[in-house]
Amino acid sequence: MSRWDALLSVQEHDTAADQLAHRLAHLESREHLTDVMGELGRLEVSVADVEARRHDLARSQQRLEDEITTLTEKAAHHDKALYSGTIGNPRELQALQDEIAALKRRISQLEDQELELMEQIEPLDAELSTSAERRLALDDRGEALRAQIAEEEVSIEAELERVHAERASISAGVEPELLAEYEELRPQSGGIAIARMVGGSCGGCHLSLSAVEVDRIKKLPPDAPAHCEECGRLLAR
Repeated sequence: MSRWDALLSVQEHDTAADQLAHRLAHLESREHLTDVMGELGRLEVSVADVEARRHDLARSQQRLEDEITTLTEKAAHHDKALYSGTIGNPRELQALQDEIAALKRRISQLEDQELELMEQIEPLDAELSTSAERRLALDDRGEALRAQIAEEEVSIEAELERVHAERASISAGVEPELLAEYEELRPQSGGIAIARMVGGSCGGCHLSLSAVEVDRIKKLPPDAPAHCEECGRLLAR
């Protein structure tokens, strides 16, 4: 293997490692998990709003039920007194009957109001039930995605470890000065520091070199370094 073949192999492994690192950082399953967590967050906000409205309605319903209970007990007490025989005054009896009738009318009004509240609560309960089912589904989806992410991370990290080990073995056979130049060029050249010269073009930037430059490079000794006059990358002939 020539010095250029060795360095090209190093480049290939670095490119593979870059691609694996990019995959690791941009897992599609992780993006899906972000979407799921976002939907869960929006669902929680919605549920909190529905629960708050239901709580207010339930509190109003409880107040009505308490008042209905109190009035019902009062009407029952008056009804018992009406038929107990202890009241003989006709005016008092009429007044008691009128009071009982008024209490029953008020109870009927309150029961109508309670029914209206129950009708308002019913769709909220249905919405909360649907939201609970949706939350369970999202939780299950999130758990499955976390397991998938963990599996993908283990697989990619194992592949990265293999690529790095092979790269270390190959780079050990490259002259330190040449490897240092390669390492310096890589961040300046989008990760590609060396490319083959194909015909009169650079395989890195894909631009054509001048005829004079191509002729000059062809006359160089095989081990002499050459650079693309356009992008500055090392050229392997």
